[in-house]
Amino acid sequence: MSSSLRPETLGTAGATDAAAPRGLGLSLLWSELRVLFGRRRTWALLLALAAIPVLIAVAVRLSSAVPAGRGPAFLDRISQNGLFVAFTAMLVSVPLFLPLTVGVVAGDTIAGEANLGTLRYLLVAPAGRVRLLLVKYAGALAFCLAAPLTVGLAGAAIGAALFPVGPVTLLSGDVIEPPQAALRILLIAAYLAVSLAGLSAVGLFLSTLTVVPVGAMAATVVVSVVSQVLDQLPQLEWLHPWLFSHYWLGFGDLLRQPLLWDSFTGNALLQAGYVAVFGALAYGRFVTKDILS
Repeated sequence: MSSSLRPETLGTAGATDAAAPRGLGLSLLWSELRVLFGRRRTWALLLALAAIPVLIAVAVRLSSAVPAGRGPAFLDRISQNGLFVAFTAMLVSVPLFLPLTVGVVAGDTIAGEANLGTLRYLLVAPAGRVRLLLVKYAGALAFCLAAPLTVGLAGAAIGAALFPVGPVTLLSGDVIEPPQAALRILLIAAYLAVSLAGLSAVGLFLSTLTVVPVGAMAATVVVSVVSQVLDQLPQLEWLHPWLFSHYWLGFGDLLRQPLLWDSFTGNALLQAGYVAVFGALAYGRFVTKDILS
């Protein structure tokens, strides 16, 4: 019997064949992340987000006083504790700036490759359309995490540079030390990353419909604006719990003691539903699409 047909070598070959797709998938993911975070556009988006807390901190620093109850939540507390810059900046970023940047990245996932003429060559490799779609969405999710983290960390840094830092009074009235407050900033960033997962799935689907990335980007941002507008109409109160933006500002529960996870759980379940629905739509469109570029 040939050594290549022996039972022990068949087992080894099977394990190698099973490991190959996993290795290919990880290689594609690493390549996607390297390309995404190596682009000047991505860094420009992150720098624009980092500028939001800087502008807030500088404005408060240069002003004589911030009247209590005026402006975004926590704004009047910044001068007493610089860590509130991070909380304020993340709150301000939610309605427009975070969805805008995520819409740009998600809308470019498939349409950008088609526009550059590289999509067909990516599919020539033994990656397959499904694996490529998953890798593209994973890259968009990575940006969903990087975006709020950038706002939170930049806010904490500029706040510590311009204002005193001390114990933080939570919404529940409890006081926590700065290291615990830093952990709350990271938890809020994670909450916002989960919040943006549904919008990212919508952008992925829209990106499979066109070869013009700007169109997919704009459509994704418009969808986020429409969702938020609908969420403000009392006549559509029955619809509000089903809108992917409904829980975007629900991270106040993470600023209480003890931590309340109700909003986090409800938000995660809602976003998972959007990911499942629009992921399926993206799959159905992409696997049957004629790739001409």
